[in-house]
Amino acid sequence: MPTLSLPRLLCLQNALLFSFVVLATFVTLCNAQCYFIPNESSASNGCKDLSGVTHELKSDWKTENCESCHCSNDGIECCNTAAIPMGYDRDKCQAVFNKETCTYTVLEKKDPLKNCTVTAWVL
Repeated sequence: MPTLSLPRLLCLQNALLFSFVVLATFVTLCNAQCYFIPNESSASNGCKDLSGVTHELKSDWKTENCESCHCSNDGIECCNTAAIPMGYDRDKCQAVFNKETCTYTVLEKKDPLKNCTVTAWVL
């Protein structure tokens, strides 16, 4: 069985470290559009959302703002379900949100019938 030299071993370690940093960055981006509403100390039967509506414990629902929410003993966690376009020419194009389908379309500003190329999306 061949052994790795010290320079190769260090190179392998650096590659692994870089991979972990990249993965950690993606995990952070994935959670960037979530928020948490803690339960009030007296709440034991459910969770009260920002509109004052109480939801049952361990229930899941979707909001009219394209968020997926969950009620736990600690409170409500909601996350955006719409992927947001990030990599596009902002001078030439604009993102248009369709609330019915919870999706974005990126269109040219001068000719809204033409789609723009998007290279990155954030969920």
